[in-house]
Amino acid sequence: MNDKYFARIAEELKIHHLQVMSTAQLLEEGGTVPFIARYRKEKTGSLDEVAIAVIRDRLEQFAEYDKRREAIVKSLTERNLLSDELATKIDAAVTLTELEDVYLPYRPKKRTKATIAREKGLEPLAIELLQQSVSFVPAVEAQKFVIPDKGVENIDDALQGARDIIAEMVSENAEVRGALRELFALDAILVSKVLKDKETEGIKFRDYFDWQEPGSKIASHRLLAIYRGEKEGFLKVGVLPDSEKAVKMLHRFYRKDFCASWEQVREAIEDSYKRLLCPSIENEYRRQILEKAEEEAIRVFAANLRELLMAPPLGQKSVLAIDPGFRTGCKVVCLDPQGKLLENGVIYISQSDQAREASAILVKQLIARHKIEAVAIGNGTASRETEAFIKSLKLPGDIAVVMVNESGASIYSASEVAREEFPDHDITVRGAVSIGRRLMDPLAELVKIDPKSIGVGQYQHDVEQARLKKSLDDMVMSCVNGIGVEANTASKQLLSYVAGLGPQLAKNIVAWREENGPFKSRKQLLKVPRLGPKAFEQAAGFLRIRNSDNPLDRSAVHPESYKIVEKMAADQGCDVEELVKNSQLRKQVKLQNYVSEETGLPTLNDIMSELARPGIDPREKFEAFAFAEGVNEMKDLVVGMKLPGIVTNVTQFGAFVDIGVHQDGLVHVSQLSDKFVKDPAEVVKVQQRVMVRVLEVDIPRKRISLSMKSEKKQVEKW
Repeated sequence: MNDKYFARIAEELKIHHLQVMSTAQLLEEGGTVPFIARYRKEKTGSLDEVAIAVIRDRLEQFAEYDKRREAIVKSLTERNLLSDELATKIDAAVTLTELEDVYLPYRPKKRTKATIAREKGLEPLAIELLQQSVSFVPAVEAQKFVIPDKGVENIDDALQGARDIIAEMVSENAEVRGALRELFALDAILVSKVLKDKETEGIKFRDYFDWQEPGSKIASHRLLAIYRGEKEGFLKVGVLPDSEKAVKMLHRFYRKDFCASWEQVREAIEDSYKRLLCPSIENEYRRQILEKAEEEAIRVFAANLRELLMAPPLGQKSVLAIDPGFRTGCKVVCLDPQGKLLENGVIYISQSDQAREASAILVKQLIARHKIEAVAIGNGTASRETEAFIKSLKLPGDIAVVMVNESGASIYSASEVAREEFPDHDITVRGAVSIGRRLMDPLAELVKIDPKSIGVGQYQHDVEQARLKKSLDDMVMSCVNGIGVEANTASKQLLSYVAGLGPQLAKNIVAWREENGPFKSRKQLLKVPRLGPKAFEQAAGFLRIRNSDNPLDRSAVHPESYKIVEKMAADQGCDVEELVKNSQLRKQVKLQNYVSEETGLPTLNDIMSELARPGIDPREKFEAFAFAEGVNEMKDLVVGMKLPGIVTNVTQFGAFVDIGVHQDGLVHVSQLSDKFVKDPAEVVKVQQRVMVRVLEVDIPRKRISLSMKSEKKQVEKW
């Protein structure tokens, strides 16, 4: 990779180019983002995962740029078009856009109006017109090019052909294209109109039936909505600057004098703008603002996903999970503390009194038989009724009854993963199991489904799917490795997100422990087929062996640092186990004594932090949440009512909150706080518990407006 790229990335990130160079080398050697961020701080200057991922992505972009540049040089060389001057321009291009501008005049193209005119021998006339000599009389000079055998029947034909050549020359001028791009960036206005006779069919896009705003200022969610309306055939969309201003700007590049030739050139410029330049640059600009909108939408999605994945786990407790339903009953499953399915059945809460009584008896029997410690209820249809039924049973007070967000559970229950895990059970049983496991450990269960199915995105189907997948995979990997994974109990789906593993090695790990029993140490992982030294280096620090004799195997201390910890313990006259348990001994350790060329203070400080809390889950402690009793449906809502809720999604325009009525309410960005809020994510997070006030209830449209403002501020505003 060219050193100039390291300098450019360093400038973008405001870091030293040596940090970029070292990170690039680690990535080239097969290093993963979590591993480099956690265990190679000395080499990167303690760069975090975000910066390392940006370096990785930018290096990939530059590699694609180099590949394109090489293809262009090869094409020009093969056609004997590569001059020294052109080669210099190609080397000087710093972006893909600039590179394509340099190449544009030489790009092989279909026959155009200009190529046809050149075939007729009209290029000399076009060049003379561009000179704009006062003594040059176009009509007189054009007569010389009238050759009927070549298809030039008269003077008008000759001048038209010359203008076609000029128009193409203008459209291929890199300087002109650059200036026009700047004009679009500054002045382009997005205009959206409803297509004729589409008002009724496209009613969901009615906000954009007659809409306009600067392209540079449009919010990402609005742009994605408008583009979706256009794609679905309801809206006509244009993003253009004032055409007169644009053409006048182009005049400055070519006008030399007011003369007869200038009139021909002016007409060619106007044609070039309307027919060639404007469509081309508009498409570029539309892609540009779309990419920006996609980047923002993906950022929001990834941030929401992180909050959901890092939600507090109930932990290893026996759970009774219920997938609610009216007509077909509620599917009930019992899970042991490791999430293993023990028993399943069905209860009926909306049928006869006899059925309810039998269901009550069954639930109590299951709770007693399996020593149930918590009840998980999916938040779909009949959830509040099911919750009321369970609470009516007067269960012991230490059994928590928790509503669980079941978004995506149906996706999991019908998946190959679920069929493989529960081949003898139907999708209703699998769905209930997923609900229970989500309560026990949200991260471990949610990694089994496509993040796009979890319901925390914004226009996720309208963004580039490859970019979205990469970003979400990065976020899942970051969360998984940030928490750490128990090698003896984790599913292969969870293991596949551990740095350096992937699906095949994860499958091999599960197969090895099923055949040989649980791992007794990290070192034993090297016995897994195809798990070599490199994969071990990347993954070991993130894998935990909870029952290992070596306390470091239960921690995030990497095996490569075990000898350092052993020396620390020996210097304090104790063993490693005692060093981990005794804070006074750790306080006596002088880290400076253990600094070496390979290990610096950043790593040593991480080791000491981990010894103080070996293998501790960084997620917050679980606390049960309950919705307001008696408020189960939208019809139960009253304007002014205050209710507890859980944030389910955060967007640019506000936050959606579940208040227990089967329809999330929207807290608009203007209602999130008494203070001005620019970014809702600064105020609320997914899974956050909030108190909201009902502002408006629209049952026919299934819309609920909520506020988090204080009542005093709200009254003042009204």
